[in-house]
Amino acid sequence: MSQNADRFNRGFALRIDSLSREAPILIAGPTASGKSALAMDLAARDGRLIVNADALQVYDNWRILTARPSAADEAALPHALYGHIARDQPYSVGHWLREVAPLLSRPVVIVGGTGLNFTALTRGLAEIPEVPARVRAEADARLASEGRAALLAELDPATAARIDPLNPVRVQRAWEVWRATGRGLASWQDNTPTPLLPVDTAETLVLQPEKDWLNRRIEQRFAAMLAAGALDEVQKNLTGWSPGLPSSRAIGGPELVAHLRGEMTYDEAVEKAILASRQYAKRQRTWFRSNMGAWTKLLLP
Repeated sequence: MSQNADRFNRGFALRIDSLSREAPILIAGPTASGKSALAMDLAARDGRLIVNADALQVYDNWRILTARPSAADEAALPHALYGHIARDQPYSVGHWLREVAPLLSRPVVIVGGTGLNFTALTRGLAEIPEVPARVRAEADARLASEGRAALLAELDPATAARIDPLNPVRVQRAWEVWRATGRGLASWQDNTPTPLLPVDTAETLVLQPEKDWLNRRIEQRFAAMLAAGALDEVQKNLTGWSPGLPSSRAIGGPELVAHLRGEMTYDEAVEKAILASRQYAKRQRTWFRSNMGAWTKLLLP
């Protein structure tokens, strides 16, 4: 048993031991909270397939920097949807949901920090047409030149009230849908089909770590990533690096790229990467509180 999961089991023995051995188990939580270790113990207990629900761990060009399971972990227990997408290949929540669907025929533990994936799985996903490349290019250019607020200002009120206005990825996605279809994202979402896995048919857990504890964990984990070769991994991604690619949003990637290009010192890059990770964790915690009220909360440490 891993040290992380051992801590969970000491604190929540009754709750975890009472989890179904047959029903799907969903584990959400912010970065560095230890959710993958817990998933591995539950998979070992029940013979489950571990299914990735993290939007960045799907990419094959990152293992260390996205904290993908190690090769040893993948050899020890069955894993799915990790590192199987090329760095420049489009991959959306819809792609993920279509790949998850056939996996639900066997016992699974689905784990990750991308709340939108879990929402699509448990509440359904609106069948929005693909956004043309020209619209995405227009959105990229406008975001770079005018900023997030300019795109946000053009959204319909219902959509603007529903998305995270501080998240440029979500704002851009909403703007692209409006530009490509003439309908607001909220309108599409209001016609969402039946979900693949309603909340009441699964065991749903969301980790809620104490802020200072998680911040220390983030700093410690980034140091461990660097020791494991994260800088070398980023060096391999320099050729063909494009900030606009979804795969380039790996936390720490842009900062270490800037260091390797001589745009900031090593210490500055590390400091900024840790700050970016903490900010990301804060957004995750906020999202989980707002959207996972019916999920079982595991308070940490």
